[in-house]
Amino acid sequence: MILSYHPCFEADKNRLCAGREPGTDDLAAMLAADAIILPQGCYESLYTMARSNCKHVFPNFDAKFKYKGKIGQIQLFQKINVAHPKTETHLNMDAFSMHYGDSPEKSIFNFPFVFKFDWGGDGDHVYLIQSAENFSKVLQTARKYENSGQKGFIIQEYIPANNRSLRVVVIGRTIVSYWRIQRDTDHFLSNVAKGAMIDYDTDPDLQKTAIKSVKDFCSQTRINLAGFDILFSFQSKVKTPLFLEINYFFGRQGLGGSEGFYDILTKEIMKWIESLGLSLQQ
Repeated sequence: MILSYHPCFEADKNRLCAGREPGTDDLAAMLAADAIILPQGCYESLYTMARSNCKHVFPNFDAKFKYKGKIGQIQLFQKINVAHPKTETHLNMDAFSMHYGDSPEKSIFNFPFVFKFDWGGDGDHVYLIQSAENFSKVLQTARKYENSGQKGFIIQEYIPANNRSLRVVVIGRTIVSYWRIQRDTDHFLSNVAKGAMIDYDTDPDLQKTAIKSVKDFCSQTRINLAGFDILFSFQSKVKTPLFLEINYFFGRQGLGGSEGFYDILTKEIMKWIESLGLSLQQ
């Protein structure tokens, strides 16, 4: 029996867990299931229950919940030993102050560098720091967030990438890559949400190199549903793909919108079920 919690994938048994924690009925359904399909934005509690009570769960979010936030992703990059921008992680302002004292401008990075809070997506809560004054202001913001319960940030070297980043989307065994090119000089971020243009065709060799790196990374982490942000430094002679972020919930414009995304997702779920030697009973 295939159990689905995904509202867009109909299986042998279908349940929803939106806006609630999983309960005893969910546990009973999972214990009876041969495989479970979860939504992209599922709670950790639902994922933990599914993984603990069924051998086969799609997608695999082990890395998402073990290495949380941007700080966790840097720890994962370090563990797997993939190339990524030089990065400092700070769990809170006290830890940062203990490291730098009264001279935060003496960070290991020269201006400009990038400051990212541990949360947020689509380029939100990401700042290009170009001066000591900029840095002081964003640290004040960090203290305000911390007072409200949100803490943690990373400081990262700025990679000159010609205002573009490569998005590599992994959906099961399907991989789609495309450049996001920012033509607005007022924005240093190359997110589509910030006005970047999508380009599927430029530098195919670099795209192949990045795809290979992402495939190798996913084979080690078992990630099978995510959008990876990759940078290439235009100043470097050796074009090494640098892992920037993992997006477990990502934009779909480069995939043909929601319709295109769900078409790929449904096909890949069916392939995954078949690879297990299972099939839908309906």
